[in-house]
Amino acid sequence: MKYIGAHVSISGGVENAPLNANKIGATAFGLFVKNQRQWEAKPFTQKNIDDFKNNCAKFGFNPKYILPHDGYLINLGHPEKEPLEKSRMAFLDEMQRCEQLGLDRLNFHPGSHLGKTSEEDCLKTIAESINISLDKTKGVTAVIENTAGQGSNLGHTFEQIKYIIDNVDDKSRVGVCIDTCHAYSAGYDIKTSDGFKNTFAKFDELIGFKYLKGIHLNDTKKAYGSRVDRHDSLGKGVLGIEPFKMLMNDPRFDDIPIILETPDQDIWPEEIKMLYGFLKT
Repeated sequence: MKYIGAHVSISGGVENAPLNANKIGATAFGLFVKNQRQWEAKPFTQKNIDDFKNNCAKFGFNPKYILPHDGYLINLGHPEKEPLEKSRMAFLDEMQRCEQLGLDRLNFHPGSHLGKTSEEDCLKTIAESINISLDKTKGVTAVIENTAGQGSNLGHTFEQIKYIIDNVDDKSRVGVCIDTCHAYSAGYDIKTSDGFKNTFAKFDELIGFKYLKGIHLNDTKKAYGSRVDRHDSLGKGVLGIEPFKMLMNDPRFDDIPIILETPDQDIWPEEIKMLYGFLKT
């Protein structure tokens, strides 16, 4: 079964995310567990936590279909000591927030070398950062999101993601989220039937579907292999509609959160209905 939603607002409190997801007809949702553009945030109150859990239960949102996203300031591969430590502390805080809310995964962009160190050293630093947070938390999986490879961002190839996973100690608590916009921009041709088939055959060979913990479903404004991250609404960008039809009818993508991060929030209900409409009976 497919579980589809969008990355919804937590304005007014994290407990409002399940309400916002329900309003758009979602069966899954993504969210930030704090302001994504600030290093620190007030701790959750017990009321925040209880109301979030109660609202999830009220609207039938199982934690395994909720995909939190970490803040944009965090760089777990930062080549400098102080910014790296700051990123690690912020990431641990977000993992702990997920733990408090009863959520079992946290999605994040791996990190960037900023042109100051080698790719391999940066990937090792990212894995070490993951290990630190896993050692200090329980029950939350660190979910590596593939990137478009913009600037010095790593995680844009399956080989890089595999390298990180290989260097994580507790492999039962590391996973992967595939962003369709990022994949295409990074040079994975998921637009055609053969390209889609070959891309995910390679993913399965190098990483394995057992690690797949979520999907970010986005069209892209930019060309194949552009290495530029610009999301578009489904069917309105370069990818067109076919890749989303293929994904919806592929059982390998069952039973995980499939999350829209498309730019026009007003049409999220329509996009969700459209995706379910692609399912072949």
